[in-house]
Parts: sequence; C-alpha cells; structure tokens
Amino acid sequence: MNKKERFSRKRSICLLLVALFFAAGGYAQKITVKGTVVDEMNEPVIGANVVEKGTINGIITDLDGHFTLSVDEKAVIVVSYIGYKPQEVNATKDPMRIILREDSKMLEEVVVIGYGSVKKDDATGSVTAIKPDKMNRGLTTNAQDLMAGKIAGVNVVSSGGTPGGGATIRIRGGSSLNANNDPLIVIDGLAMDNDGVKGLSNPLSMVNPNDIETFTVLKDASATAIYGSRASNGVIIITTKKGALEGGKSKVRITYDGNVSMSNAKDKIEVMNADEYRARIKQQYGESSDAYKALGNANTDWQKEIYRVAFSTDHNISMYGGLGTTPFRVSIGYTNQNGILKTSNFERYTASLNLSPSFFDGMLKLNGNLKGMYAQSRFADAGAVGTATRMDPTHPVMGEGEIYSKYFGGYFQWTNDGKALNDPTWTVTNNSLAPANPVSLLELKNDRSKSKSLVGNLEVDYKFHFLPDLRIHANGGMDLSTGKQTTDVSPYSFTNNYYGSYGFEEIDKYNLSFNTYLQYVKSA
Repeated sequence: MNKKERFSRKRSICLLLVALFFAAGGYAQKITVKGTVVDEMNEPVIGANVVEKGTINGIITDLDGHFTLSVDEKAVIVVSYIGYKPQEVNATKDPMRIILREDSKMLEEVVVIGYGSVKKDDATGSVTAIKPDKMNRGLTTNAQDLMAGKIAGVNVVSSGGTPGGGATIRIRGGSSLNANNDPLIVIDGLAMDNDGVKGLSNPLSMVNPNDIETFTVLKDASATAIYGSRASNGVIIITTKKGALEGGKSKVRITYDGNVSMSNAKDKIEVMNADEYRARIKQQYGESSDAYKALGNANTDWQKEIYRVAFSTDHNISMYGGLGTTPFRVSIGYTNQNGILKTSNFERYTASLNLSPSFFDGMLKLNGNLKGMYAQSRFADAGAVGTATRMDPTHPVMGEGEIYSKYFGGYFQWTNDGKALNDPTWTVTNNSLAPANPVSLLELKNDRSKSKSLVGNLEVDYKFHFLPDLRIHANGGMDLSTGKQTTDVSPYSFTNNYYGSYGFEEIDKYNLSFNTYLQYVKSA
C-alpha cells in the first residue's frame, strides 16, 4: 500500500467519525414533551393543536387533554384551539400543564338572527355574517355586489350586467322547480317584498351599499323559523350603520367617501373587416354580381361604434355621533354609472336617517330608521350587440342621401319598397331580412325607468326591571315604492318605421309590517 492510498483511507475514516459525531449530537438534542391542556375551569381541552413552532411537527390532545410529542430540546411549543388565545411555551422534559384562556373578541362577536342579536358561540343553525372589512371593495351600485363570492353556499349571478341591474341570488341552490327561489331580504328588522317595481330589480337595489354595516345569511330551518314559509329559500339580513356616543360624549363626525371608475369592453368578437368582406363577396359571387354592387366604400367597425369607455362616479357624505345623549347618523349618496354599451345609464340618489336613543339606564332601547331613494335608468337595446357582428362593414353609420334622412333618421339601413304599407307617406321601408344598423337600435329607442322608494321602521326593545333576563322586542315598519317604465320608439326606427310607438307601465305598492316577540336569556 503506497502513501497516497493510506492518506485517502485515513481521510475517509476521519470524515466518517465527524459525521457520526454530529449525527449523535443531533439525535441527543431531541426530547419527548408530555403535558396536559386545560381551560380556565380546569377542564381538559379535547382536540387542541400542539405544534413545534416553525415546523409541521404536531399532534392533537386526547380525550383527557393529554399529549406526547418529540421535539428539539430548545423548541417552542404552540398550543391553539378555536375560541381560545394561542399559548407559546418553551419545551421541557418535565410534565407540562398549559392553560388556555378564552378569546373574548372571538366569542363575543355578535351576529344578527331572526330573534335578535346573539353571541356567535351561542348561535345555533347555519349563520354566516360578513363584516365591513370582508366585503368587496370598489365602486358597487348594488348591495349584492358586496357579498358576491364571500359566503359558502350563496350564489350571486348578475342579471345581464346592465348599469344598476340586479342579480339572481340563490342560497344552497333552488328549492322549487316552479315557484320563486329568491331568499327573503330583511333590512333593519323589516322583511321586504321581493316583488320589485319598475327600475328596482329587488329590495337590495334601494339600499346604498355605503350605509351597510353587516350582512347575515341564515341558511337552515333553525335559524329562519321566525319568518315561516317566507324563509324557505333562506334569509339575508342587512344591518345598516348607526351613530354612537364616544365616551358618553355627543361628538359629531363628518365623512366623505368617493369613487371614480372606468370600464370598457375587454374584447370583441372576431369578424371580417371591410376589405376582407369585399374579397369574400367577390370570390363567392363575382365582381359583376348584385351582391358585390351593393357593397359600400366605408370601413366600419360596428362593435367599436356601439361600445364606449364608460366612466362612473359614486359619492357619499355621512354625519354621525350624538345629539345630547341620542346617537344618530345621517347620510346622503349619489351614484352615476354608465354602461359600456352606448346610451345605457343608471343614476341614483339616496338618503338615510338613524336615531337610536336609550332610556332607563339602557333597559329601554329605541332604533328608528328612515331611508329614501330615487333612481332613473336608461336601458340600451341589447339586440345591438348581436347585430353589430352581422352588419355589413362596407357601409357607414350614417347613410348618404335623402332616403336615409327622410325615413331612417339619417342612419344607413337596408331598404325595401314601401308600397305594401298602403300609405303614400312611406315609399320605402326597412328590409326585415337584413340586420339593422346597430347604432340606430341604440339611439332611436328611448327605454327609461324612474323609481322612488321610502322605507321606515321603529324597533323597541325593553328589558323588564323585575326580570332583566326577560325582554320584549317589537318592530313596526312600512315600505312604499313606485316605479314607471316608458318605451318610446322613433318612427325612424328599424323595428317600427311606420308611426313609431310609445308605451308605459307603472306599478305602485306598499307593505306594512309589525312583529313582536318575547325572549328569555339566562345570564351566566
């Protein structure tokens, strides 16, 4: 054996000894931690998580609150359980006794149900509440936009995407094939009528999203029992913001919240441009054909002509605080939303007032709410979207010649002989077999709605002096709504180019409600 081989063998032996030394040292640093997890009442906490901090090494406590875990000697043990504050302790070989204390913020979180407000840990049934910090942000014109995608089992689908348009809401799917599957909507204790008026797709449309404090969704029978059969599709409870006294002082604050947004069509349907269309007609029918001779010289992108960059604004001013010893809140709001389809628009004005005084050292509490809303909309003819993909791109938006200005308001249209109308006034009419000018569909049809709504209610809650655990709650309210939709079609319109048309539909409704209940809750 030469010197080089002996040196190599000695080096290998040294490296092996070093590796064994560190391995033995690493193994020696492991210890077994044993302990018990209990609460403040010295009761074992079953299923508590016991984890070595910074690792995935962990275990849960058994029926007696005991655990055994192998960790590094200098490890930190993290013990956690729902409803309790997490505890961190240093690992030790001695038996450990870890006391978990209740997380008061979590347990005292209040949710609103049909029978009033209860602590979250006392609520039975399936109840889900959304607080302001969990709601969707940005420009929202309808209250349902705030909870879209935020609650398991609740599906919110926009109804067409028009400005100010409503949505179809389903809680755990539909329960009937033929009947209405809309959930019951309750605003500040007042159950609303789901049958809207013109311009109001559902009761959520009349609420300013900026005034909403919480959403609570009741999903099953135990939570919705007080509302009876009306709640067969679930219940959405909306609680609006209220005033508050700061340290018992009547301090008044004023806030402003504003948003400006811009939207446009993300993409367009791919169609032939004017040059491609001419080439296709020439190839298929020939240059001397009537089809080729009917082509124009323009290069019109009809989809570009019907869409626009839409700007929308939302402004809200609120004043809240206390008038003497009475908390109050006043707010006004203005929303103007333009749609990406030309002529579509939604405009809304809202105002709300809340007073919530209390008397007899808080034994008697009153909560009064008054909300008003005025909205107006213009609806674009959705048929223009499909027509824009079929209209001949070789012709302009505005036709050249007296025939277009006289019979079609200046817009280009495919024409027919109008003698069949038996009226000498109309010698030309539209060709019903050809697509209409999509811009004319938007501009020559004026479809508008105006709606007004007034909702008010007064809640009275009284705890009996001789038995504070017993309380009576009464709530009375009204819902007054009116809506009118008018449709004015110009005589120049492609769809009604004889004398035009005018029609309107108006709906007025009112809803009065009163309910009361007794509640007994024994304090611990």
